[in-house]
Amino acid sequence: MSRSAPTALLAVGLALSLTGAKGLPPPPREVAKVPVSLLVDLGSGQVLQARKPDLSFVPASMTKVMTAYVAFEEMAAGRLPAEREFTVGQATARRWSGTGTSLRLVAGQTLTADTLLHGIATVSANDASVVLAEGYSGSVPGWTAMMNAEAKKLGMTDSRFATPNGWPDGGATYVSARDLVTLAQAMITRHPQLYRRYFGQKRMAWNGKLLQSHDPTVGVVPGADGIKTGYTAEAGFNFLGSARRGDRRLVMVVAGAGSEAERAAASRALLEWGFSAWQARPLFAAGRPVATARVQGGAAREVPLVAAGPVYATTPRGSGAPISLRVVYQGPIPAPIAKGAPVAQLEIAVDGMTPGRVPLYAAESVPVAGPVDRLVNGLIGLLP
Repeated sequence: MSRSAPTALLAVGLALSLTGAKGLPPPPREVAKVPVSLLVDLGSGQVLQARKPDLSFVPASMTKVMTAYVAFEEMAAGRLPAEREFTVGQATARRWSGTGTSLRLVAGQTLTADTLLHGIATVSANDASVVLAEGYSGSVPGWTAMMNAEAKKLGMTDSRFATPNGWPDGGATYVSARDLVTLAQAMITRHPQLYRRYFGQKRMAWNGKLLQSHDPTVGVVPGADGIKTGYTAEAGFNFLGSARRGDRRLVMVVAGAGSEAERAAASRALLEWGFSAWQARPLFAAGRPVATARVQGGAAREVPLVAAGPVYATTPRGSGAPISLRVVYQGPIPAPIAKGAPVAQLEIAVDGMTPGRVPLYAAESVPVAGPVDRLVNGLIGLLP
């Protein structure tokens, strides 16, 4: 197949016959007062509850999730060792030590990337965020450029970052709930070990003290393991949270809550409702090929596709609502294709609900076709 052939959006339907009753459960009353809320089941990509999911708003300290994600990407690439040391500058200490939540760092103090990330994820330390940003990239603008580059890669179209810690900046930093779920999903699926190491911790030992996390769900909601709160007078009380029970992983956002108690009640109720009122109907086990995608100019004509974990459809508990599946990708996909590269999506449609999408990855590498491969593929293409 010629590499110059135009690409097109391909949708491949998968046969599935699961039918039954309709009816969606009402969301918990605790979220009624929250201006922005969103609950997504990552195993199906389905939205279980949403209020203004695409509205841009001020994230406050939830900004630090993107700072952590950038660090995780650099660590995974081998460019940022956890033991790398950073020295607190005088200007940084003067501006940020004791400003909002902080580790009260002093000029000349040396900390590892590991300690800074614990401070960012658990304590929500503003000074730790700036020390990491300046120490790694040379400046805050250099770091925020990395944040925005990663946001673009992830398709976070309603978000922009102008600060590494979410301190008020006149609205230059903004996000949407849907974009935050996208970020959380990328962090959890791309960096599961780093996510477990730094997020979901209730406290951090520092300078002879135990500093507490503000997370309203960890240790309260079974399976909750993060992710990040945020608060300023401008933003209100925000939370990006997640919980896992068995094979199910839920991610939620509440934003603009009027009090810490209101944020906690809405967050806990939303997660509990997501597990109790909804059920997972298994589709594909972890690692099992979901489908194949056509390849252009490769040593193989197709590449098998797998998800990052178990795939299921989410339906109201006790329901047998009809389910349909299709694989969507831009293709044929040009070779070379690296194993693990995100190349497609599985769309899961449940009767009465907006379809969800689960990322699909290449299960194996496909190199560029050599002369013999091109000849064989050409001959195969001539067959009826």
